[in-house]
Amino acid sequence: MKQAMNRIKKRTNINDLDTCDIIIEAVLEDLRVKKDLFKKLDQIAHHTTILATNTSSLSVTSIAAATKKPERVVGMHFFNPVHLMKLVEIVKGVLTNDETLKRATEVAHTLGKRTVQTKDTPGFIVNRVARPFYGEAFRLLSEGVASIKEIDRIVKLSGGFKMGPFELMDLIGNDVNFSVTESVYEQMYHDPRFQPSPLQKQMVEAGLLGKKTKKGFYNYEEQ
Repeated sequence: MKQAMNRIKKRTNINDLDTCDIIIEAVLEDLRVKKDLFKKLDQIAHHTTILATNTSSLSVTSIAAATKKPERVVGMHFFNPVHLMKLVEIVKGVLTNDETLKRATEVAHTLGKRTVQTKDTPGFIVNRVARPFYGEAFRLLSEGVASIKEIDRIVKLSGGFKMGPFELMDLIGNDVNFSVTESVYEQMYHDPRFQPSPLQKQMVEAGLLGKKTKKGFYNYEEQ
């Protein structure tokens, strides 16, 4: 850990990124915020620098449109928790070129990750599948079919998952999970399969975000 930390150089000025070979953005899951950042990065970074976004649901093509070189913009979606999850989705925007895809993939492999290439579609692959996974769990809960603990338990016992949907949402953060659900729902033109749950909205409004706030679907204050 000490060796890794010694290789990390913190910066607070965006202009200090002008010598980077690749920049991986992981700011707020808000299209306006990301486009504003990429516009600035496009002006600062060397013309050969890859600009990657860690977005889990937003359009890479739309983010790239804020730059003058959209061919060097690519999605690199790491999964939470990053230090345990091996998968990285490499997302090709409409104008992303092959060289950018190749270099982004090589970087991910250097980090010990496994990659899958996907087109620029709402939620890409995993979140396209995951939204109904969470949504059905909320429907079961709201209909009183089973408790949070029972739903998580049966998913792990019968489905072979390491974590149940509510445990996983607490880990990711209910605010982050809810914003991704809203994003996919909007981009899919309100397809009912991806409809957000009022229960999760209430959790976010109450500040019950999961592990990072010590309370979510479970209580973590004693851990």
